[in-house]
Amino acid sequence: MDDEASENDAFEMISPVFRDGSSIPPQYTCKGQNVNPPLNIFSVPDCTQSLTLVMHDPDAVSGDYLHWLVFDIPPSTEYISVNDVPIGAVQGSNGAGKAVYTGPCPPKGTGTHHYAFELYALDKTLDLPAGSSLDKVMAAQKSHVLAKCQITGLFAAD
Repeated sequence: MDDEASENDAFEMISPVFRDGSSIPPQYTCKGQNVNPPLNIFSVPDCTQSLTLVMHDPDAVSGDYLHWLVFDIPPSTEYISVNDVPIGAVQGSNGAGKAVYTGPCPPKGTGTHHYAFELYALDKTLDLPAGSSLDKVMAAQKSHVLAKCQITGLFAAD
């Protein structure tokens, strides 16, 4: 979503429940509990003031669909728990206009979708209100991205 981020080989995000490029377990989708999967964060760059997490589906029928937006995540955050948002973090509006996680839920017959979890390290906090749009968050963090990492999970409704 933001191409100006530099690559930082040490900055990394993984999930203990799925590997990059593998299937997201059903409990984290509309077929299960529809809660966010756990995420581990490693080697946040030293000058980081906040993190932004964007989860989206570029394969969505109606175009790239935003499932989850969390910003002003404290840079000390090492783990995002299941069905949780780190203390101090703020949720922005997803594609349904709600400030919550919405799990993968592709329509039948549309094949396997790719769900990108993108994490940005920023040199400032955004101080935007809860429910802010992705456009506002991306505009506010423009020119402030120190590093970016991502993992991609797969899910098909069929």
